[in-house]
Amino acid sequence: MPKAIDIDPNYYEELWVKNTRFENISGPAITISNENNPRTEINLENIACHHVPLFALLRGSGQKTAGPAEDYVVKSYSHGLTIPAPGIGGEIRTAFEAHPVRALPLDSNNIIRDLPPFATWVNLCSLGIKGDGVSDDTAAIQKAIDEHRVLYIPEGRYIVSNTLHLKPDTVLIGLHPSMTQLDILDGTAAFQGPGAPVPLIETPKGGHNIVTGIGLYTNGINDRAVGALWQSGADSLMDDVRFLGGHGTNAADGTRIDPYNNTHTADPDIHRRWDAQYPSLWVTNGGGGTFADIWTPSTFAQAGLYVSNTTTPGRVYELSSEHHVRTEVKLDRVENWEIIALQTEEERGEGGFALPLEISRSRNITVANYHGYRVISSHQPFCCAIKISESSNIRIRNMHTDSNSKVAFDNSLVDTTTYAEVRPREFATLDIPGGTAAQPQNAASAVLAPGAHVERLATGFFNISGAATDADGRLYFVDAHWQRIYRWSPETREAVIVRDTPLEPVNLAFDKAGDLLVVSYAGKGTVYSFRPDAPPDSSDAQLTMLSSQPSAPRPGMAPVRAVDAWESNDIATPRPYQFISPDRSIFIPAAEDFIQGTLSWGTKMADILHAFGIAKAIPGQPFYVSDEAQEKTWKENVTDSGTITDMQLFADAGGESVIQDQAGNVYLAAGQVQVYSPDEKTIGRIDVPERPIDLVFGGPDHRTLFILTHASLYAVRTKAPGR
Repeated sequence: MPKAIDIDPNYYEELWVKNTRFENISGPAITISNENNPRTEINLENIACHHVPLFALLRGSGQKTAGPAEDYVVKSYSHGLTIPAPGIGGEIRTAFEAHPVRALPLDSNNIIRDLPPFATWVNLCSLGIKGDGVSDDTAAIQKAIDEHRVLYIPEGRYIVSNTLHLKPDTVLIGLHPSMTQLDILDGTAAFQGPGAPVPLIETPKGGHNIVTGIGLYTNGINDRAVGALWQSGADSLMDDVRFLGGHGTNAADGTRIDPYNNTHTADPDIHRRWDAQYPSLWVTNGGGGTFADIWTPSTFAQAGLYVSNTTTPGRVYELSSEHHVRTEVKLDRVENWEIIALQTEEERGEGGFALPLEISRSRNITVANYHGYRVISSHQPFCCAIKISESSNIRIRNMHTDSNSKVAFDNSLVDTTTYAEVRPREFATLDIPGGTAAQPQNAASAVLAPGAHVERLATGFFNISGAATDADGRLYFVDAHWQRIYRWSPETREAVIVRDTPLEPVNLAFDKAGDLLVVSYAGKGTVYSFRPDAPPDSSDAQLTMLSSQPSAPRPGMAPVRAVDAWESNDIATPRPYQFISPDRSIFIPAAEDFIQGTLSWGTKMADILHAFGIAKAIPGQPFYVSDEAQEKTWKENVTDSGTITDMQLFADAGGESVIQDQAGNVYLAAGQVQVYSPDEKTIGRIDVPERPIDLVFGGPDHRTLFILTHASLYAVRTKAPGR
């Protein structure tokens, strides 16, 4: 074959390959594209190669990685953002470790075990068990387990009123984990009240069990319930199992159960309390094995997967743990586990404070191809996707965290032992422990004033952004959750509330006359203005609602555009509407989705609402827009109608805000404040104690860089004033 893996030009990939053979590939075996972007995350381990002269090629640069012999084993190949340790920014890097061998190693056995021969299956219903969703089948199922090794469970709802104890060699086989269920009814006596956990199914210590193709439903009013207490050994298997409850669960008549009340804050039944049960899947007491294709989204469970007190090897492949209140997946006192292709997801109703993955007091853990997501309607900021404490030899490979909300994780990972954070949301390689944590780089930044340091001015906000400064350099910003517009007062050193009327402000801009334009989330196409310095009872202090105008060239006026986008695919599309300031010095281009109040999963995603800030774009001068999702920042021109043209890639990095000073330097809020020269070279980094999400220049001489984080306002002096 000419190749094994070929990533299309200009595309990124998150590729994890392990324990694989490449034979007779003329090469390159792997072609990697988009090689300088953090979203390209490539890791291969233990690859046996025969007649593979060229192992890898970077498409853009042409860099080649050749095999060392006719027969060789690749211990590891990595390409992507490599982070030496938490607290260090890292760099795009390629690493290759391979050695020649005289003979290739033999193939290993499949991790996903074969099922026993069909002739050995015993049909549960042939034993008189009903599965009708009404009859209590507990005693009959336990008798079947005691008397038969392999049980086939046809579609049905089998009511269970106490723990089913599997024998060491028990095999349970279903063919549809939503249609073949073992169910605990609400209020079942054995699972009630405070007390020790009571599992729906329990496997014995060191067992060789297989459980596949069934659903386990602990319902919502069973405080002591555990879906599965797994103590089986390294060769055991749980495959294609669903832990029902909450999201995606159907009633007996096939209709979908609504997991929310009318305010999205609890179950419709007040007695069905979220976070009121033990974990859905609890692997403990020396348990291990392989867990593949698992969906565990019950809002009632303490966690979707909890692994504790085991050194038995465990492997998790494609497990989705979602919608829990506290923790999606937790490992405590665990060794020798791999978690591959984990997906977590937090909803705004129950998951605002949910920690997706917690690893404590553990060692020799690999997490690869992890996807951590917060849903589009999230509004509660949260610290991190992974929290690690008192642990060693933790290997993170191909990390991807994201949210198309405005509250993606502040950090992808936090190590509480060293108090170090990993700000990049995309990276290929990180080992814990690694090197020593990095020191702040403010002193090394080429753009800061002599002796300047980052100072926290105010804190305690819910989630601030939308900053703008007036002609005198006074800073205004928004805390949208509380519908407040603030002004920073350097004289009294406090954030003063300018407006707190319930008009849902999001983004701000000033015209030359001092009118403050407010882009509002309220209604359809809402933009209003007022004079923030006018006496509260004067006519100038009253709101002026601005009407949309058809788009047209407006020479001499400055368009105000979003400086960031969740995805930049349509930022060059002309906007058919414009909102013109009272003094006709600026205008805000708007698309149809803003005018119509279009919702995506219940949330407005118009660019001027979703952006963390908007800024004047001067025709004839470069304007910058950063793409948070695709990790790219673009340099472009803006016409006198506000349309973006001539988009050119400026940096393979993306964040929440981007601005420019009069020397042409570009400041990008991407984990820290990354600083680039006009010719696209990195010239410094300004470290901030919290993740920056909005940047704006202000102060009387416009040499104060204001840095907004979710909870705090910071500032630092720069050499050049802002543009």
